[in-house]
This record gives sequence, C-alpha cells and structure tokens, in this order.
Amino acid sequence: MASFRQLIVSNWALAGLVVLVLAAVRTSDVYTDFAARGFDVLSTLAQPVPESTDIVLVAIDEPSMAEFGMQFPWPRAIHADLIEALRGAGVKAIGMDVLFAEPSDPDNDAALAAVAGPDIVFAATEVLAQENYGEVLLRTEPVPELLETGAQSGLISVPLDGDGVLRSVPAYEDGFARKLLEISGAMAAPQPEQGQRIQYLGPEGSYPKVSYYQALEPETYLPPGYLEGAVVIVGYNLQAIPQVGSAADDAFESPYTLSTRQLMPGPEVHATIFDNLRHGLTINRPARWLGWALLLMGAIAGLLSSRPDALWKRAVLASGLLIGAVIASWITLRFGRYWASPLDPLLACACTTLAIGVRDFASEQRRRREVQGAFAQYISPVMVERLVADPSLLKLGGERKELTVMFSDIRGFTTISEAMKNRPEDLVHVINDILTPVSEIVIRHGGTIDKYMGDCIMAFWNAPLDNPDHAQDALNAASEMLEIMPDVNRRIARFLPDGAPDVRIGIGINTGECVVGNMGSDQR
Repeated sequence: MASFRQLIVSNWALAGLVVLVLAAVRTSDVYTDFAARGFDVLSTLAQPVPESTDIVLVAIDEPSMAEFGMQFPWPRAIHADLIEALRGAGVKAIGMDVLFAEPSDPDNDAALAAVAGPDIVFAATEVLAQENYGEVLLRTEPVPELLETGAQSGLISVPLDGDGVLRSVPAYEDGFARKLLEISGAMAAPQPEQGQRIQYLGPEGSYPKVSYYQALEPETYLPPGYLEGAVVIVGYNLQAIPQVGSAADDAFESPYTLSTRQLMPGPEVHATIFDNLRHGLTINRPARWLGWALLLMGAIAGLLSSRPDALWKRAVLASGLLIGAVIASWITLRFGRYWASPLDPLLACACTTLAIGVRDFASEQRRRREVQGAFAQYISPVMVERLVADPSLLKLGGERKELTVMFSDIRGFTTISEAMKNRPEDLVHVINDILTPVSEIVIRHGGTIDKYMGDCIMAFWNAPLDNPDHAQDALNAASEMLEIMPDVNRRIARFLPDGAPDVRIGIGINTGECVVGNMGSDQR
C-alpha cells in the first residue's frame, strides 16, 4: 500500500512539474508561434460565413494600369471621377485604402476635395517608431482639405504577430473598418478590444472584386445594379496575388497562407474586419487563468493515459484525449468565439505521459538489474532471463510447493582438513575445485543453489520457476557429479598430501512439500 501511495505521489509530482515548466515555456516566441499555427488551422476549418455580403472591392490592379497607360499613383482627379461614378451607381459608403498624405498637383487635389463627403473614409496610418531617444508614435493623416466637407479618416495600420501573420483586430477607436461600418449606416460599430482575433471568412479572393477601370464606367463594364447599395473599398489589389516571401504593397499573411501560400490584399483584410465587427465574429482571448487550467487538465489527462499497463492501451487513450482536446478547442472557437489553444493541454498531456513513461522505464531497468543481481549467481542464466521478462513469476514472500532437494558433500572431509591443517590455502583450492564443477552441474540441470556449508552444497529444483521434471533433473545432476569425480581428483591431486586416497562425494536427494522463498534481511 505504501508503495502504491508513493507511486501516486510521484505521478502527481511529475504532472505538477510539467505544468510549471510549460507555464514558463508558453511565454516564449517559439511556443506562441506554434500555438498561433494551431489557430490558423482551426479557425479556417468550417469557418462561419455570412449569408451575403454587400462589400465590393475596387482593385488598383495591373489591368487598370494598362488601361490608363501609367503606373500607380495616378492623378487624384481620377479618384474624384471614381467617387462620382460610384455614387452614381448607388453605393452606400466608400473606403479609400489609399494614403493621400502629401499635397500633389493643386488642381487634382481640388478635384478630389470637391467630391469628398460624409460617405467616404480616407486612409490614415499610425506607427510606433523607435528613435535613439525613445519610442515615438507617428500618425499620418490625409491632407486636411479632404476632410473639410465631412469625410472621415480611419487608421489602416494593422498589428502583425511575431511570425508576420495578421491575426489580430486593430484595437483603434477610429479604425478604418470601424469608421466605414459607421458611415454605411449598418449599425453602431463596436469598439474592438485588445487581443481580439480576426475570423477570416475565406482565402484571398473570397470577396467580389472589380478592376478600377471597370468601376469608373460601371454602366459599360458591370451588370446593371451591381454596385447599388454596396460598401466599396478601393485599394491596391494585384490581380496576380503575391506569394509568401515576395515583395508586395499592402498584402499580408493570413491564417489561410499556411495552406494557400498566398498573401491577402489589404482591402480584403479591411473587408474581413468590417464583416467581423458587423456580424460579431471577432474571436476573444480567454482570461489568463484559463491557460493554467488547460495545462492542468492536460497533465491530468496524461496521468489517466498512463494508468493502463499495456502500451497500446496507453496510446489509444492518449490519442483519444488529444483528439478530444482539439475538438473542444474548435467547438469553443467556432461557437463560443473564444480561442483556447489546444497546444496547452496537448503538450501537458504528452509531456506528463512521457515523464511517467521515462520514470517507469528507469524503474523497470532498476528492477531488472535487481533481479539479475539477486539470482544470477545461483540459478541458470536462462531462468534469470525468464524472471526478468516476467517478474510476476517470482514470489518472494514464501510459497508452499513440492521441491526436490539435494545435499552433496565431500566424504571424510574432516580427516582431509586435519591432514592439511598446515596448508589452509591448498585446502581452499581443493574445496573450490570440487564445488565449482558441482555448482555448474546444478545450474546446467535447472537447479537453484541454496547455500554452501563448508564442503557441502545444498540445491533444490522446482523453484523459483516451475519445473515438472524436477526430480529427474536432480537425479541427472547427481549422476553427472559422480561421473566428473575422476577428473576432479586429477585436478586436485597436487594439493593433497602424499598417499592421500581419492576424494569422494556423497549425494542425498529427496522430494517433498516445502515452503520456499527469499528469507533474511534487505541487505542479505
């Protein structure tokens, strides 16, 4: 019972150590990045999609550059024409994901300012710059005349995670998507909280998109009523979406980049944030204590998966628990709009199981050495291997069973020892040269050497392992002992006194019921 309690305490101690170590490790960048990749996978698995969207992207793209015969940036009078064309097509609101921070040609600036109004959000940026004297928050607004007639500015800056992926909602009161949502009249846009994550609604290209030159002449290039009632976001949106690792203006890695290897254009990011705020799809981060709770739950799961003796049962149970953790995390994400990383319970479960497995393996190796050390010198190597492979065969406390017992000693040993009293070293050689081959015969025939008593050896058969032929094996061993005595006498002749007769042995064998086991002390 004490040993069982010690095992339970040891298991809980290992689980607690795992929780403490992982709690410290989970703040590292490597751990955070792995957990974020888990979010990428689960948040894009059967993600929620609104029934319909009224957002249309107007792309500043290669076909438009070819149509205008010039690279971007274009004269601002062209943007003024676009705004008038969009209003004529019946759009609700226009978001210009283009930064007009510096004055340009006065006539072009005047043309754009003349069409600016309350239905437009112009882009602004905010950057935290690191200077030699400290951090400086730099905000860049559109030229003032664009905002004089009721147009608003919204921050297009977005926070990137440490691995460069855009997962978090910008927590700005005047964020671009929030401002656009407000002026569109859909609803009062909620204030995003720090740490909320974006629920992407699909990979890049999921929103309706038209080229800039098409939006300039919607009656020519677009179906009738295509833009009526739409919220339009105008921005840099390459037709050939750039891939990861390539230089790109206003394009970001999203959770879908993990599978598509494509970047998401900035206007589509803002459209996604717009729908997140409108439909309440943003994903919240749970309280900090939940991370500890998940680690503890994972450690307990590791304790449970370590209980079965069979390795395959442990593997099945651990796999079931791990799969359950992933499913629970996805359900919480999909329906509860909370992100609880499954990496916490997964790692806690795996590390706890591994720690207990390593402890058990070390304990097994120690027991193996103990068994080998305890039996290797008085039973055969084959029997030792059987006991090591299956320690349950060994009953140490005493067992009643039928044994065959043998006593074998040197006849007339007292007379021999008295004759050699002045040469005790030679007497030792004589005893060893007789008992060594006799012991080898006992072990070779499956016997167990119980003890040596001066010139006598005591052995028995049918313990600690069962041997149905124990009596016959003992008889065979006795016969072989008698057969080797001529060779033994030739070996010890040089140690005996001159004229001494040949040494003979006496053997006694009996079969009967005995109580057999390891008796003595822990040390001996």
